[in-house]
Amino acid sequence: MPVVEESVHIARPPQDVFNFVSKNENIPVWDSSVLHAETIGGVPEALGIRAQGASKVMGRKFDWKAEITEYEPPGRIVSRSVDGPLEFTITTTLEPEGDGTRLNYRIDAASGLGGVFGKLADRLVEKAQARTVRANLETLAELLAEHPELGTKESA
Repeated sequence: MPVVEESVHIARPPQDVFNFVSKNENIPVWDSSVLHAETIGGVPEALGIRAQGASKVMGRKFDWKAEITEYEPPGRIVSRSVDGPLEFTITTTLEPEGDGTRLNYRIDAASGLGGVFGKLADRLVEKAQARTVRANLETLAELLAEHPELGTKESA
């Protein structure tokens, strides 16, 4: 099972970070591989809520739908795919660290990334995706540090 796991320190309280990352519409703002994402039905994020979107991995675009299977503000969100060419689970955990938050981000691809690219490409795609995730988390940390209004209750 291919796994990509990265973490980053964000100079904001866990609740602010959670408020921002838990909104599906914010994902494309910091995740360069997500072309668009939206909550299905327009209801707030919570356990059982579904989202849909499109991602581009190594030049290949695919549509997906995911469901929130764990929702524990401000510490944990787990989403799993329910429709699309890749089976995946994304786990985001947040914990206080110094004057900010340690965000841990993990992608488990159940069927292997080879489902889209072929089995021989699994390791290559996994390494490339790890680099992308690392860069995305650094973008997220910079974005939240530079824009203190993001993630506050009013702008969540």
